[in-house]
This record gives sequence, structure tokens and C-alpha cells, in this order.
Amino acid sequence: MDFADHVKEIERVGQGSNTGRDAIVVESWRRCLDTYQLDPAQAREAVIVSQTRLREHRQQAEDLVHIARSGLERLYRQVAEQNYVLLLSDRQGVTVEFLGDPSFNNNLRKAGLYLGSEWAEPRAGTCAVGACIATGEALTIHQTDHFDITHTPLSCTAAPIYDTQGTLAAVLDISLLSSPILKASQNMARHLVSSTVRRIELANLMASSRHDLVLRFAGAPEFLDVDPEAAISVDGAGRITGMTHGGARLLAASRGLDWRRPELLIAQPVTDFFEAGLDELASLTRASLPQNRRIAVRDGSTLYAHAIEPQQRTVSVPVARPSRQQPAMSSLGGNVPAVDELRRKVTKLASSRLPILIQGETGTGKEYLARIVHTVSGLSGRFVAVNCAAIPEQLIESELFGHAPGAFTGALAKGRKGLVEEAQGGTLFLDEIGDMPYAAQSRLLRVLAEGEVLPVGGSVPRRVDFRVLSASHRSLVDMVAAGAFREDLYYRLNAAVLTLPPLCEREDLPWLLEQLLEKHGTEGRPLRLSGAARLLVLHYAWPGNIRELDNAIAFAAALCDDGLVEVTDLPDQLSGMSAILGEDSHQADLRAVLLTCKGNVSEAARRLGIDRTTLHRRMRRLGIDRPH
Repeated sequence: MDFADHVKEIERVGQGSNTGRDAIVVESWRRCLDTYQLDPAQAREAVIVSQTRLREHRQQAEDLVHIARSGLERLYRQVAEQNYVLLLSDRQGVTVEFLGDPSFNNNLRKAGLYLGSEWAEPRAGTCAVGACIATGEALTIHQTDHFDITHTPLSCTAAPIYDTQGTLAAVLDISLLSSPILKASQNMARHLVSSTVRRIELANLMASSRHDLVLRFAGAPEFLDVDPEAAISVDGAGRITGMTHGGARLLAASRGLDWRRPELLIAQPVTDFFEAGLDELASLTRASLPQNRRIAVRDGSTLYAHAIEPQQRTVSVPVARPSRQQPAMSSLGGNVPAVDELRRKVTKLASSRLPILIQGETGTGKEYLARIVHTVSGLSGRFVAVNCAAIPEQLIESELFGHAPGAFTGALAKGRKGLVEEAQGGTLFLDEIGDMPYAAQSRLLRVLAEGEVLPVGGSVPRRVDFRVLSASHRSLVDMVAAGAFREDLYYRLNAAVLTLPPLCEREDLPWLLEQLLEKHGTEGRPLRLSGAARLLVLHYAWPGNIRELDNAIAFAAALCDDGLVEVTDLPDQLSGMSAILGEDSHQADLRAVLLTCKGNVSEAARRLGIDRTTLHRRMRRLGIDRPH
């Protein structure tokens, strides 16, 4: 569609014609014409607010961004390979968090898919963030759905984030500079964004309701403890103190109320919405099976509930705890030589305070290993993780080193501690250190060398004492040779090196698999693999390493019936291998057991409850050699 045709269609919609657009797009176009008096024939460049305004918006959204950060990074890892960028905008439509490929920064900034971009409808016309703010609904604005011709190459999908009081707090958006022709191609994007928003709202409710009873709800018991659809918090008097957006919709629907009027829900007795008293609701804990935690809603429907008891306000007398070292070390991996050697190194290095560089491919568990080193070290301070690739270059110094009072227009009057100071007495973990800008590398080197941090705009340095761990999937040696990484900083960081192998090289894959099956199973519904499914998992190359395996098991757990994962429950890239293996179920079951036992026939016979002679005979009949 060219510029003139696009303008004509918008004008026809303004005159009341039906052009086949989605209702949500039509309503937005009419707001742009009638309420905001925008001219579709006048193209507007994307607006990036000033650094001063951006700081103000980021400071106001600081608490939400802190809670949401892990969810945002997880979502970005899921969609980055499809060239999406991720925007978190506040309720005014200003982007306060951005994750995208730095190599496309110029194009992204020009398109408005960048930190500080302003996407409110009065400014940008019909767009995903603006329409989401106006409607409170998850939606996709695809290509020529946009009002302004400047934005018609884009495909944008957004979902609203509500605070615990039912007020719109932010909008999460993932966008493409260019996209497939069909709008339906973004259905999965909308599902991913909505799922992430649901988790962020739940984390926010849990963080703000530590002293209240929290009730999580799901329509099916299988998802109750894994991915609840809604949650509310209730005080000791039985009155509702907070809710996720799903919780607001649930409460409103139970009484025929409007979820857009949260004042009708907050502070109301919980018994107004459920056919149960407070004591009965509080008893729906993990002490009973999920399928037994059924609750009747006032509208006649039935849900499953999970009650999380409030934390005690009183301070308990501390008791002696067992050493944290053994559980932490056992979680490193199975009992194979390579993992045993890694345990030996961690045991020796953890208490030494030496800087450690952790190397390994993306998804091999570098941050997990860093947390174990911190735990075993016995340091009393916090473990502070910093993803150097996720913080925008213009903000990384103030994020790391903090800023002095009144350091710049819009700065907090009392100043702000940086992440380096947050790690005082503990561990600072610099993930993807190879992506740290060169200027920030220089300042970090000075902090490590002098044990002092100078906040942005400050004149008096502050003493700091922390352990530094770092990680990279890139070769820092090669970066040093290319002049992209400071050589003196490199030698400061790699006093010791721990290397994590890719998953396809780990001999303890069967052990890791069992841990993930246990992780994604639920009480009363353990997760297990059929022989054929196990064989596929053990044969697959796992280019995404442990992260990919974890996602695959989570995916299978959601699809399988009664906790048994069949081949058809696995992601497509695995299930598509079944024809290549070409084995019947008996062969697959037996080969899977042998692989799990690393070819030890005696161990396999014990697991199968037969003697070795019988097992050898069965292997010959099925044409199976002992795996090496």
C-alpha cells in the first residue's frame, strides 16, 4: 500500500466506512483523527526524548524495572534470534528499558525502537504501545495498521503491565523493523509478551505482599504451581490488598463488575468473590495435591488455588545452619571426572578472593556457576549480577558506579548507589564482560586497582570491598588482540579461569536431564520421559546448551499428559529426529537405559530388574550394541 492509499483508507474510516481492519485499529485511527486532531498526510519522525527527561522517566519506573529485569532478559533471549527488539514503556509511553542488537542501533533509533522513544498515541498515532495504553489490552499493530506512514514497515506487539492496585503501570512491547506479511504471524509474539507480563505482575505482587496471604489461581491443576493465571493478596482481616491483572479480571467476572474500576475490588472482603472463608482459602497450600485444591467462585465456576502463607513480621532467633557448601557443590553436575575436577577447582578458588573469569558458550550456566562460587565462598554480602550487554551504553556508568546528589538535571536529590556499591562485602558478577564499552572498562579497572568508586558527578571517592567474577561467551584474548578490550583489565579479571563445556560434550547429560525433569514436575505429578523421547533428548546436539534443554523440558511438561513426555510432546527440532533414528519403542527404551547408564550393562540390568544374560540376549535380538 502506498502513501496516498494509506491516507485515503484512514479518511474513509474517519467517515464511518468499514475497510476490514481490526476493531482495535479502527478505534485508534478515529481517536487520532477526532481526539488528537492528527493529520494522516503529515509524516512525523520518531521522537526520542532528551537525556534529562529520560532520566526522570527511568527514575520513576526504577522499582518496576528492577523487578521486571530478569523477565525482560528471558523474553529477549527467546526472540532475539528472530530480530525482535524489546521495549518497556512507562504509562506515558516513554521507553525506559530497551534490549536490541547493537549493530542495528542507527536503524532502530531512526524507527523509534530505542531507549527514550515516545509512543503515546497523541504523539505517534496508532501504534502498539499507544493503543495498549488507551485500551488496556494486549494487541498487535502490524505494518499498515499504524496511523503514521513513517511506522508502516514495523510490526509491534504489546501487552499492559498493571500494578498491584489495578492501575496501568507500563507496557511491554516487542517489535520488528520488517516482518512477515501476515498479521497472524505475530500471534506467538503476543502469547510470549502476555506470558512475560503475567510473570512480572506476579513477581511484583509477591514482592509487595510479603506479610499478606497470596492466592494463586489456575483453571487446571497442572498449571497451578507452574504458571498461575491470576493472583491476589489478602490481609489478616480477609480483605483484598493487591492483585495481578488476571486477578482483577477474575474478581470482576465473579460479581459482574468492570475490571477497569479497581476501587470496586481493592479492600473488599475476599468472601464476596469466593464460596469460602479466609481459613479455608489459607489452607489451600502445597500440603495437599493440586487437584484437591479446588475452590468455588461466586459466578458458579470452579478454579484451583494455591495459598502462600505470609511471612512473619516478628524477628526469629537465629539458629545454627548446616554448611551451604555441600548442597551447592552437589548441584554442579553428576559424578563424572570433568565435573569432579570442576568441583575441586571451585572448592579451592571460592575462598581465595581471586578474580575468576568463567568462559563457556551461551546457555552453559555461567551465572549459575558464579552463584555457586559466591555461596561456597561464605561472603556475607550480596551476589549482584550485571548483564553488561543489556544496559544501554549511555547509562552503564551511572548504573555501575552510581551518581552524586544533583549530578545532573533530574538526578535524585540524595544521589544513588551503583551496582558496584550494592555488592559491598559480597560478589559482583559481570556477565558478558566483553560487551562493556571501552570507556566503562577504564573506570572499572580503576575501581579494581584502587578499591574506590567515584560516582558520576562526584568528587569524593568511596571505599569498596567486593569479590569480582566475570563471564563471557566471546574470546577476550581475541578481543584484546583486536583492541576491543583493555589488556590490563583482562589480566585483572582472569587471575583464575573456569571453563564450562557445551552440553553436547558433558558426560553427565543424563544427570542434568533428571534434575530438569524434577524441576518441571509438580507435587503429585512427577515428570518422566518415554524411552523414545529420552533417546531423542540424549542424541540431540543441543546448540542452545542447558538453557535450550531447560526450555525443551518446560515445553514438554506443558504439553504432556499425566506427566509422561512422549516424542510428540517435545519441540519440533527434536521430534523431527524420530524418523532419522528409525527405532521401535522396545529398541528406544532399551537404548535409552543403556545411554543413561553410560553403557554399563550390569547397571542397566539392575535398573531393568533382569540379569545380565537376559539383557545381552535382548540386546542381540534388537540389534543393539553397547554404547560407548
